[in-house]
Amino acid sequence: MIASKAWRRLAAFFLCCLWSSVCQAQPLAEKVREHVFDNGLRLLVVERHNAPTFSAYITVGVGSVDETNGNRGLAHFLEHLRFKGTKMLGTRNYEAERPLLLAIEETGSALDELRRDPDAEKQEIARLEKRLQELQKKHRKFVVTDEVSSIYARNGAVGYNAFTSKDLTSYVVSLPSNKLELWASVEADRMANAVLREFYTERDVVLEERRRSYDSDPDGLLYEQMLATAFNVHPYRHPIIGWPSDIRNLSPAEARNFMHAYYAPTNTVIALVGAIDFEKAVSVVGRYFGNLTAGTPVPEVAAVEPVQKGERRVKVVFDARPKLLVAYHKPTLPAGDDYVFDVIDLVLGQGRTSRLYQSLVVEKQLVTQVATYGAPGSRYPNLFVISLVPRFPHTVEEVEQALYRELDRLSREPVSKKELERVRNRLRVEQLRDLQSNSGLAHMLTYFQTVAGDWRYLVEYDSRIASVTAEDVMAVAGRYFTDENRTVAILEGKGQRP
Repeated sequence: MIASKAWRRLAAFFLCCLWSSVCQAQPLAEKVREHVFDNGLRLLVVERHNAPTFSAYITVGVGSVDETNGNRGLAHFLEHLRFKGTKMLGTRNYEAERPLLLAIEETGSALDELRRDPDAEKQEIARLEKRLQELQKKHRKFVVTDEVSSIYARNGAVGYNAFTSKDLTSYVVSLPSNKLELWASVEADRMANAVLREFYTERDVVLEERRRSYDSDPDGLLYEQMLATAFNVHPYRHPIIGWPSDIRNLSPAEARNFMHAYYAPTNTVIALVGAIDFEKAVSVVGRYFGNLTAGTPVPEVAAVEPVQKGERRVKVVFDARPKLLVAYHKPTLPAGDDYVFDVIDLVLGQGRTSRLYQSLVVEKQLVTQVATYGAPGSRYPNLFVISLVPRFPHTVEEVEQALYRELDRLSREPVSKKELERVRNRLRVEQLRDLQSNSGLAHMLTYFQTVAGDWRYLVEYDSRIASVTAEDVMAVAGRYFTDENRTVAILEGKGQRP
């Protein structure tokens, strides 16, 4: 009886959450106000006056997928460099600093060229290395480290950060609502006047990040090799951070050209959510950003990944526990099958009630960890990935075959009404959770405007998920979970080889 009452209370609470989700999602289309400036900059504003703060997301629709052979890793590197300040911020005297920056670039570029020459004299390389170190030491006296961060912190900011993905780059911060003009002046200055100072020292930082996060990390290395195997043609195959040789050869000139072309209003969407007046926001953003040069629209990626014609496999040997990644090519949003994959994601691998957890972790005790996710981006067709960590003494081969049996079952047996409804409810609640915070809503608005081409994807999402049927799940599983559409990446511990 007690358990029954507890269940009813939980159910009532859950239904309240769902009702709140519906109520909140429906008027979202009316709450979001939009303005597009003449230079192409798009501003999205949601007024929420429950607290005297606002969250700001500046999202530029350029990521590692937009790089080419000569500049891979540049979008991620620019995220680092654009924290270094501008002609006014991050420097004690830009006019005095500028000649040193030019000398550093000239010396660093000459050094890079020599390092690429197998016949270069070692003495000349050593001379330029010493010269570069001397110039960098002189330059440090002009640098004001983290000045933008300090300005924001003194004015009550939280969450000041940035991130780069395959598809986009975002700069984020939350501030008191009376600091809107401060935010606009700082961010417009960064868009128009960013100075790529400390280029070569920061390049070394990124190389170390690359070593730590990929080359010395078994999970990062396995994921990287899985992408490089699953994609033969599309630039989704390359790591966001770039390959080591890419990073070593990035140049200031390439970085400036890429930044001035693409990190510009025509490719940018700004979301302001919080205690902000829409008309004031349009006025302030227009005053600081409205006259900036539009820039060059980011071109669509021309490369199209050919249909996979057979299973691909890759093995990584590392001193670590074995791990299995199995990936299947799939369409991206807003394709109908992508919504079905959101349902499949929860059915198979999200939480303790998911099929793979119940079957492989609880019942058969074959694995210790289960995860499913979409990767590596969403602007272009992508992958559905299943990650499994075998439980000793079970082998990767045992786990792999058990997984295929579960995938085959999904394509042959309809998901129960109860299971399907549980998944729909969880997706609704997760969306509500994302929409509740100012930062979460600002993030989602800029993300879907950039990736889907319209923030209204958010408004339509719940009804599209609600229309997914058990027959849709079976059909999609049967269509995509095939041998020829599969890429298998195995992490093998060194001591386990025969």
